[in-house]
Amino acid sequence: MTIKDTPEEWEIRATDTPFVGNKTSVRTDDVVMPDGSVARRDYQVHPGSVAVLALDEEDRVLLINQYRHPVRQKLWEIPAGLLDVPGENPLHAAQRELYEEAHVKAEDWRVLTDVYTTPGGCDEAVRIFLARGLSEAEGERFAAEHEETDMQHARVPVEELVRRVLAGDLHNNCLVVGVLSLVAARGGDGLDALRPADAPWPARPFES
Repeated sequence: MTIKDTPEEWEIRATDTPFVGNKTSVRTDDVVMPDGSVARRDYQVHPGSVAVLALDEEDRVLLINQYRHPVRQKLWEIPAGLLDVPGENPLHAAQRELYEEAHVKAEDWRVLTDVYTTPGGCDEAVRIFLARGLSEAEGERFAAEHEETDMQHARVPVEELVRRVLAGDLHNNCLVVGVLSLVAARGGDGLDALRPADAPWPARPFES
């Protein structure tokens, strides 16, 4: 048996979109189960997103801290954002987010991992990039608004982040998955063996 996720689509008898928001919507599908029964499934339709684990020369990860209203917490996270334009190149989106949220640019980009955040109730797909060769971006800083006006920044050693993750102190999924994937990659074939930044992404196809 090959342990690999595979595409599959079950028959949908009916579908409805009871809610449409600014960036996402909610869809209700009546799906035919393997035994022939029909079950209703509600889920959030999401444009997809990117996240950036930016690693500096001192083996520190660039973090941001901002308020997340749904969970009523200020979370430490890695820079991330939505794929605002259908078919947008995820690398370009990641570079934009790193600039807007941290005013930083990077010379070396790799795909760290691809994940579905909550596939039982949302179709959001996230591509997490590893960015190295960091330096301050040129030009004016991006004008922050909403939660970002209260945003803080920090650079934290990888070892400390791993300890914090395993202690239950950090909860952002992209940060947790990104840091642990970084450590796993180092212990495997090495960071230079990671997929190139323009590697295909079936969950969110794009033009190079």
